[in-house]
Amino acid sequence: MHKFSNKLINESSPYLLQHAHNPVNWYPWGKEALNAAVKENKPILVSIGYSACHWCHVMEKESFENETTAKFMNENFINIKIDREERPDLDHIYMDAVQAMTGSGGWPLNVFLTPDTKPFYGGTYFPPVKAYNRPSWIDLLMNVKNIFVEKRNEIEAQAENLTAHLLKSNSFGVGQTGTNDLFSTKKLLEVYQHIMKPADRQWGGFGNAPKFPQTMVIQFLLRYYYSYSEKEALDQALLSLDKMIDGGIYDQLGGGFARYSTDAEWLVPHFEKMLYDNALLLSVISEAYQLTRKEKYKIIIDETVRFIEREMSHSGGGFYSALDADSEGTEGKFYVWTYNEVKEILQEETDIFCTFFNIIPGGNWSEGAASKAHTNILWRKNSEKKFCENNNITLEELEEILQNGREKLLSVRNKRIKPQVDDKILLSWNCLMNTALSKAFAATGNQRYRELAIKNMDFLLAAFSAPETNNFFHSWKNGRANHPAFLDDYAYLIQSLIHLQMVTTETNYLIKAKEITGLVLQNFKEEDTGFFFYTSFHQKDILLRKKEVYDGA
Repeated sequence: MHKFSNKLINESSPYLLQHAHNPVNWYPWGKEALNAAVKENKPILVSIGYSACHWCHVMEKESFENETTAKFMNENFINIKIDREERPDLDHIYMDAVQAMTGSGGWPLNVFLTPDTKPFYGGTYFPPVKAYNRPSWIDLLMNVKNIFVEKRNEIEAQAENLTAHLLKSNSFGVGQTGTNDLFSTKKLLEVYQHIMKPADRQWGGFGNAPKFPQTMVIQFLLRYYYSYSEKEALDQALLSLDKMIDGGIYDQLGGGFARYSTDAEWLVPHFEKMLYDNALLLSVISEAYQLTRKEKYKIIIDETVRFIEREMSHSGGGFYSALDADSEGTEGKFYVWTYNEVKEILQEETDIFCTFFNIIPGGNWSEGAASKAHTNILWRKNSEKKFCENNNITLEELEEILQNGREKLLSVRNKRIKPQVDDKILLSWNCLMNTALSKAFAATGNQRYRELAIKNMDFLLAAFSAPETNNFFHSWKNGRANHPAFLDDYAYLIQSLIHLQMVTTETNYLIKAKEITGLVLQNFKEEDTGFFFYTSFHQKDILLRKKEVYDGA
């Protein structure tokens, strides 16, 4: 029994359902909420997040579960919760607005709108009391409410100016003539030189912490090496992949990659695991394996696919969206170990195993709540060959100890309380994984990968299509497809069909890709510029149609 329920109770998104019993009277985005804002002449609070977002959970516990705070929100605002993974179109618009106002963005994204959905103020996480040079959430709410009532003309002017800015920033491409030199050798050299400037030559990756995988950059370097025999490009790409594979960002026991690393050495991840990251990394590691035939990459491909099969797969063939970073209220608790835990499980094999994975009595990291218990993240600091030389052990002996140890620890870990699965199925992310499986098959010849891709595509074409219009949906859960598909849904679907045709020689996939391309040209293209809108011209519930060209993290 729950003390409170709100209008999110009928939604399918796991993130929205997490908030369905908050005392805040949350609405989903839709006519009911938007009409209520106009009728009651109240500002709209739009709060955007996603199920695997740690700071979204924090703000919910601190503020949205507080009855006093909720009462003020309910009396003075129309409160709308949005899952950014279900509605990336709305997230793009309001994230741009907040970045224009504050210079930064992130999630949770909290933005205040006029009753006609135009943004006038916003930010990200706000604490329950003033801290981190940020006002408290309740103080902010009071200020916004007062200004909306007392200075309505100023609010309306701010909203109009901000909307005009968003429209202007979306007008690129107008008057452009031709892009024939965009992929010339000279331009590609410029791209390569820009990429290498922030390259970390010691730990791989690019720039300082926090470090994202930047998969597309690594893919560019691999292809630049293939095209121009630039050895430095290959070295930086492989260094980046190797350091991620050896680091804590990769689950050394269960396979699969976390979203990003909080440090420069890839040790401490933000522990959420996203389908799209694993799909993109699987694709680029498959290409690295094709170039190098390095056995390590083939192993990681297999471990990652097995992780997806085991923990992120729907019986019908679809793939789930994410695994939460938190379990039992603590980020990373499911994945970390104390030295004594490992010693009790592994007995006489403890020393070799712990030395190899850098597991030490005092813990090997110092960030986050889980680290307070002197915990360790498994981390390969040396290659197997170098470790054997330093510790007077044969490679066969080491591999047996590591394999036995990993199996024993994984067996114990599987009895822990697992992070929550975001079990909605997204077309775009599934298509990225479908392409990755085709690439993994092309690289390794493992038939299982191709069979998974075929089963997944059968599911996607059946579950996401809208036969009456020939269009597609974006999200699916519990037998129900929701929300019109966006440009990236169609783009990745076309891409995955082409790759699937290449590994199966089934021409129907190519015919379907051509048919869908026609739909995109008809419904998304901006005729004057040749660019494409993120949303179809059929979609009417948004402030503006954005053109997305930025490759987000």
